[in-house]
Amino acid sequence: MSVLYPPREGITLEYLFRPVHHVLLQPVIPAALLLLHLKFPEAIQRALSFMTTKAVQSTLIDRALGGFLTFAVLYRLNSYLSRRVLNNFVKDPSWDWEREIVLISGGSSGIGQEMVRQFGERNISVVVVDVQPPTSPLPKSATFYKTDVTSSQNIRDVAARIRKDVGDPTVLINNAGVANGKTILDETEEQLQRTFDVNILAHFKMVKEFLPAMVKNNHGHVVTIASMSSFATWAGVTSYAASKAAALAFHEGLAQELRARYRADKVRTTIVHPVWVRTPLSQGLVQETASNQFMLEPGTVAEAVVLQVLKCEGDQLILPARFNFVPFIRGWPSWLQESARSDGAQVIQGGN
Repeated sequence: MSVLYPPREGITLEYLFRPVHHVLLQPVIPAALLLLHLKFPEAIQRALSFMTTKAVQSTLIDRALGGFLTFAVLYRLNSYLSRRVLNNFVKDPSWDWEREIVLISGGSSGIGQEMVRQFGERNISVVVVDVQPPTSPLPKSATFYKTDVTSSQNIRDVAARIRKDVGDPTVLINNAGVANGKTILDETEEQLQRTFDVNILAHFKMVKEFLPAMVKNNHGHVVTIASMSSFATWAGVTSYAASKAAALAFHEGLAQELRARYRADKVRTTIVHPVWVRTPLSQGLVQETASNQFMLEPGTVAEAVVLQVLKCEGDQLILPARFNFVPFIRGWPSWLQESARSDGAQVIQGGN
């Protein structure tokens, strides 16, 4: 997405702060300003005098620019180290998008459907597995296999067909998910079982089928579509949040096993934590009055995932970026944690 064009949701905080991220947080900007002030202090002070009625001391300008430069350098250094560590300090130049195969579970609607479309626009081979048929025509590069991801046997049978018809997928996107909005006492045993079968147990089953080829070739990418509920649980979505917290644990464990057990340091792992997305899953689950504030468009989440996969790097994506603080909630004082959870509960249907 271009820096100049607003997102699908309209003018958002992320859009307004793009210049800060792309321009002002580049260390070269404060460094150049600091050097300019050191070389031409009087000219800089005269320029600043137009914006204030008081004389600006040279030392104050130096401190401000020095602090700005330090923050920008630390910000970029932190991003660099995180990216390198998450990718085991190694690059994989063997990615060839004319040969890669992307498998997406739950690809017939919502975020999955958008990912299929965006990969298809790039003429990348896509395999769609879903219990429901696609709700719109598939791209020419996509193939659909009806699959019940809650059935180990069905997954094994479909995986064998995929390997025979298309080949070994090199990107696995575990996207299928369900939610019912029931409280612990109202949720039936069948609903509870289905939530965990689809939202987490299917991840294990899919990885068991498709990860061995990635490990063998030391080449691949496993993407886990989780949720902001991985970090915070609200009334009415307890089983959903528990399954998404499990998805985060699954992602972390998979990354560790790839590194420490399988020695497949070039197989990437990415996890995605969006807030509520305007999909069939959230219909009837999120309060209408809060939907405009909290809802992302499926195309926005899909685009973030597609671009991350095309970077050939693993990462942890929190969408939108304004919620980057959410993982730290568990470190807050208890009274702040409960306040945040209570506020979030108002978004769910049935919340007061």
